[in-house]
Amino acid sequence: MKISIKLKFSFFLALLLILAIGVLSFFVLRGVENNQQAQVESYLAQHVKTVNLRVKQTYYTGTGDRPEPQAFLRLRGRGMAAELAGFTGMEVTLYDEEGVMVGSSAQSNPTPVKPDVSTALSYALENKIAYQNAGDTLLYLAPLQGPEGQMGVVQLRYSLKSNNDFQHTLQNLFLTTGGIVLLLSFLLGYLYFNTAAAAIGRLKQAAEKIRRAEYIAEPPLRRKDELGELAQGIFYMSQEIETSIAAKDEEQRKLQLAVEKLQALEQQQKQYIGNISHEFKTPLTSIKAYVDLLNMYDDDPRLLADAKQNIAKETQRLYEMVEKVLQLTALEKYDFESQSELLEVAAELRDICSRMNGKAERFGLTISLDVHPAHVWMDRESFMHIFINLLDNAIKYNVPGGNIHIFCEQQEGRVRMIVRDTGIGIPAEARGKIFEPFYTVNRDRSRQSGGTGLGLSLVQNLVEKHHGTIELLDTEGPGSVFVLSFPAVS
Repeated sequence: MKISIKLKFSFFLALLLILAIGVLSFFVLRGVENNQQAQVESYLAQHVKTVNLRVKQTYYTGTGDRPEPQAFLRLRGRGMAAELAGFTGMEVTLYDEEGVMVGSSAQSNPTPVKPDVSTALSYALENKIAYQNAGDTLLYLAPLQGPEGQMGVVQLRYSLKSNNDFQHTLQNLFLTTGGIVLLLSFLLGYLYFNTAAAAIGRLKQAAEKIRRAEYIAEPPLRRKDELGELAQGIFYMSQEIETSIAAKDEEQRKLQLAVEKLQALEQQQKQYIGNISHEFKTPLTSIKAYVDLLNMYDDDPRLLADAKQNIAKETQRLYEMVEKVLQLTALEKYDFESQSELLEVAAELRDICSRMNGKAERFGLTISLDVHPAHVWMDRESFMHIFINLLDNAIKYNVPGGNIHIFCEQQEGRVRMIVRDTGIGIPAEARGKIFEPFYTVNRDRSRQSGGTGLGLSLVQNLVEKHHGTIELLDTEGPGSVFVLSFPAVS
């Protein structure tokens, strides 16, 4: 039986559309599923960061002696789980390092089904991320980080019902749309293919050009029928594809810039917290030292006058820093403005030593100076912050009756400054890490002296910001020697 070419091509077109719609539907649905999964993972990972940050904050803000991490978890687990559930909007369960549940927000709103999470929990206890699907619910288990590493596991219960409903709706939409497109295409192909055989060749040529990224400048056909509309559509499609590719490249570039800005903002936020703490701690250290001295020698008129002068200086400095913080908060900025000026190094060092001399005397230490005239171009507050931090460390980690010596000279276009102390020194294995944020050589000693491990990291950042260098010299005897260098100004 003879079958007309119109019917053959119509059936072929129908088969081709079924295949195209099926493949497109498969990849689109798969892409939607993968995208949803990536969004859920990113969403849950961000909440895990929030949980870890909140747990650490709760652990460090306690007063008195801090308990061991496991004892802290067992003591505060139930309350923290309920609090974290309020932060995340999800059910939160906390486990200790042995896999024992120490708290769950479900205790006040119990879930109807408690799935077995022992397998996923064993992976999470090995400092890994684990997932477990339970119907329309995803259980996300992640390591709970403590002050010294993993202290347990946090479990977030996330509902997948909306995602699953969206996928089912999308599947039904593809089936309905695909069926309608298939039926219409079959009818149009049967009715018009015979008269459009000659025009198809030209349309094919235009499609080939678009496939090779040779976008057409005008419609390949000018007809007042479906083929003419198809030709016009191919022309518009060519323009849209060309525009879309250019727009996609531009959006990709903008997205990359946005990611870089977000990363920089995150780093600035971390530095902001450390800067605030140390900027306020520096003048308060000097004020407290003079208050302690006045309590010991309140009848010394020279000390009283010196204390009044320096406490006034530090109070004014605190006021200015508060003003800066308020301005930064209003502007949503996370870094102090740098006001560089010409500084006479010897005079600045004498002023700094005068401020810190009270604290040094309280610890039975002596600060000596050997400074030669030199000038640098940098921010006065940054210069003061650098050397007050170095002197404060030299005082805290010194020995009774010890000495702190500061040397300064200009040499070959650089101003070289040395801060040397006779303290307990820094072990060789720790010298490569002392400029890392939050690193402390001796945690017990740091707690007693109030150290946070941020001082030297901030000092290094400020030094490098002003085109300087800082290094810790290897010394055979006791104590530490820091060498700083800045460009000299004639």
